[in-house]
Amino acid sequence: MLKSLRKQDKILSIINGSLVDLPSPSSLTYFWNFGSLLGIFLMFQILTGLFLAMQFSGSVILSFDSLIHMMRDVNYGWMMRIFHANGASFFFLFMYMHMGRGLYYGSYRFTKTWLSGVTILLLSMATAFLGYVLPWGQMSFWAATVIANLLSAIPYVGVMLVEWVWGGFSVGNSTLTRFFAFHFILPFIILFLVIFHLLFLHETGSSNPLGVDSMYDKIYFHPYFSLKDIYGLMMMLMLYLFICFEIPYIFMDVENFIPSNPMVTPVHIQPEWYFLFAYTILRSISSSIGGVVALMMSVLILYFLPMFLNHSIRSTMFYPMMKVLFWYFVVNWMLLTWIGACEVDYPFMQLGIVFSFLYFFMYMNLWMLSEIQDMMN
Repeated sequence: MLKSLRKQDKILSIINGSLVDLPSPSSLTYFWNFGSLLGIFLMFQILTGLFLAMQFSGSVILSFDSLIHMMRDVNYGWMMRIFHANGASFFFLFMYMHMGRGLYYGSYRFTKTWLSGVTILLLSMATAFLGYVLPWGQMSFWAATVIANLLSAIPYVGVMLVEWVWGGFSVGNSTLTRFFAFHFILPFIILFLVIFHLLFLHETGSSNPLGVDSMYDKIYFHPYFSLKDIYGLMMMLMLYLFICFEIPYIFMDVENFIPSNPMVTPVHIQPEWYFLFAYTILRSISSSIGGVVALMMSVLILYFLPMFLNHSIRSTMFYPMMKVLFWYFVVNWMLLTWIGACEVDYPFMQLGIVFSFLYFFMYMNLWMLSEIQDMMN
């Protein structure tokens, strides 16, 4: 009994030291709220996904009908599905803003924290793609077909990898079953990585808008930033609930309300909005292997930032140039997202090529400015 009480006291002291008495820079703004929002929405996605999994059938014959049954017959099944589908969009919105804030304020200097965050982003993208396939509508089926076919661009082993992923010679029951299994298990792996992400963050402390060492200018996390996090959560929940109850299908493709038909190809195959920037880069390169490499590097390039950017852009004489470069990158990303939703036709293909080049050119400019600063120092 005494040992159990001591163990509980130890756990409470750890929680108190990490969440209540955690020293945090006093200059943190609402841009630092997105980390806590991501944690809350991750748990929300796991919870709603668990309830949906109880009613979902991982069969090509029953999956679409099980979704209709869930929406029409199961008590509050429609709410769980709407919450889960729109929650994924909000999760990626918060993640992109979280990564953008880290890029803007030089958080990539905290190498372990940054690399664990990029890994969480990659696993989240994989989880979201696997979930997009599960409704087994027209867009789900053809998205699985097109994305899995990208592996065929790998020399020598590409075709074998595609058949291994599909579980056969075409997208079928085996594909849906294994995608459902991975979609269920990956969020728990992400949750495990989030714990490490927080441990690495507490080793170094948070970055701050001033871009300087704030060792002597720190305050307690609670109540200052805990209340700020709660306020940000309330604002985002209002927006989230408005979308879920007023315009619930705004992020869904109309093709996905049609049962999958391998004999009919949609006019325009596209992924969810949060993948459109990478999809534009993929289709802008005529070479199959070149498109796959560019697609992967559009995200994997984030792993290399701590290697060739070892300074804070807030504390450098090149900050005004970095600021312009960052907002040019944001606008370019938005244009890539818009082009990805447009049909493969003139002038969208030509614009996609230009903006895809500019996407990677931004990282090249960052590296050049970093090298110039190192030479001047």
